[in-house]
Amino acid sequence: MKVKPYVKNAIFLVWILLVPAGTWLIYKAYPPNFTGHWLDIFAFLLLTCVVAAMPIVINEMFIFLIQWVALATFLRFGLFVEIIFAQIAVIVLLLKLRILRKGELFRLPINLNMFFLVSCTSGGVYYLLGGQTGPNITFDSKSLWLAILYAVVSYSMNQIIVSFNLYFIYKSKESYFGKDFIVETITTFITFPIGLVLYILYDQVGILALLFVGVPFVSLSMIFRLYYSSEKINEYLQKSSEIGHQMAERLKVDDVVELLILKLSEMLPVDYAYILEVKEDELILVRGIEGGVPNELPPVKKNQGISGMVWGEQKTLIYSARKEWRQYSNGHIPEDAESILGVPIVRSKKVIGVLLLASKRKRAFENFQLMIIDILCSHFAVAIENAKHYELTKMQSEHCSLTKLFNYRYFENMLTEEFEKLMRFERRTLSLILLDIDHFKIVNDTYGHQSGNEILFELANRLSKLVGDRGTVARYGGEEFVVLLPDTAKEEAYQMAEQIRQMISNWPFTLKQSLDIDNTQQKVMITASIGVATAPEDAEDALALIRHADRALYVGAKRAGRNRVAEYSSC
Repeated sequence: MKVKPYVKNAIFLVWILLVPAGTWLIYKAYPPNFTGHWLDIFAFLLLTCVVAAMPIVINEMFIFLIQWVALATFLRFGLFVEIIFAQIAVIVLLLKLRILRKGELFRLPINLNMFFLVSCTSGGVYYLLGGQTGPNITFDSKSLWLAILYAVVSYSMNQIIVSFNLYFIYKSKESYFGKDFIVETITTFITFPIGLVLYILYDQVGILALLFVGVPFVSLSMIFRLYYSSEKINEYLQKSSEIGHQMAERLKVDDVVELLILKLSEMLPVDYAYILEVKEDELILVRGIEGGVPNELPPVKKNQGISGMVWGEQKTLIYSARKEWRQYSNGHIPEDAESILGVPIVRSKKVIGVLLLASKRKRAFENFQLMIIDILCSHFAVAIENAKHYELTKMQSEHCSLTKLFNYRYFENMLTEEFEKLMRFERRTLSLILLDIDHFKIVNDTYGHQSGNEILFELANRLSKLVGDRGTVARYGGEEFVVLLPDTAKEEAYQMAEQIRQMISNWPFTLKQSLDIDNTQQKVMITASIGVATAPEDAEDALALIRHADRALYVGAKRAGRNRVAEYSSC
């Protein structure tokens, strides 16, 4: 979620105008209760920092359970000390989370502003209703209800400000009142009574109260962290399984690669992603994404750069900051990248590629994510192999093994599809060129069938180059070829057919494997007869278009003397 620069500047300005002056006014209006030893204040500050450094993480949301310490601090030392401690706690939390990086520094003042307003509002309501702070206050039922009210106001203000920031500053469209909100609410109100217990116990046993209360809470926090970490791992495992199934369903290599890149970008804080394939003695970039934009990389040798090291050592490499991998980089990784994760893609105990992920954040990748990425790479290796086999099989079934052109089966399907488009008025016209080599049997009998194959192969190359992307060239059968030209009028098709005829008759074909005993290269001149038909003027269906082009070929060209182009005429 991006925040506009002027909003960030406004947040800093609000902190400068609000917090320092407001804290000074609080100090004057409600002086702190410093009765007792300074060690006590330091102990409370230490507990505040420890609790701040151990937030509970739920679905990448950090639950900051500092309110119970803030309540005890407020009741014991007053509002001024509680505000100071809260500001320090925010700084400790953000340092712990390591989110104070370039472009994100506004998070510090926005949180400092929030906790200052929460402290002032809850403390102000408490004092306004006659509440007292300090040591040895009479903690009767009124004080208890005021402490509860303090907790409710503190929590309510916190939620109001958080929702305001979420919708008006971060411009989030996600629902605020979800599972995370419920869990945070429950855990917050469970921990508030701990603050009352800490305050009352502190009056009885002194500084030991912090140990009696702090240790169980820290243990509880660790249990929560372990529980939700395991839940998060299970969630990642489930996602990786789903992604594996989705990759297995993809039948094209590009689709498998795109899916992996997309899902990794959704699951992890990935700013740059590269998939490289081992080809002979180099790593060749298959797909590279930098900030959502495709990018190119030069080939990488084994043990060259980070990806080459992953290939050479055949093991995962993870770096938390740029200073750790700078010496190994070959200059291909963006300058603003920090965290790096390189994973070998292994199939049958052989590295077939490398997945390289990078993030602008330091320590962006956690150790448990390595297991997830490794699983995904295993699924990816299988899916890529299956997709390659499918594409190869599909190519072989659709292409002529000799000429490498499309075969009759593919051409027939394509002709049907194009004719359907013509019937739906998605095409204006559909022209067909059908050509047949003249006296090809004589060529085979004179020079051998292998030489005949050479002529067919060279003719296929010439046709492909001449037609280009204007149409589709296919081998119709034997020495016959067909050219399908969508949105091409009969006059244009006739002109192209004439170019094809001249290209065949004017340039000799080179034979390398003729029946000649000397096995020398020979030049052979051949000709072709060509028929042209166009729909809808010449045919109302696909078969009629082929039939009429064939009629033009044999009646208009072959019978008229060969080596000519004839167009179909109903007359």
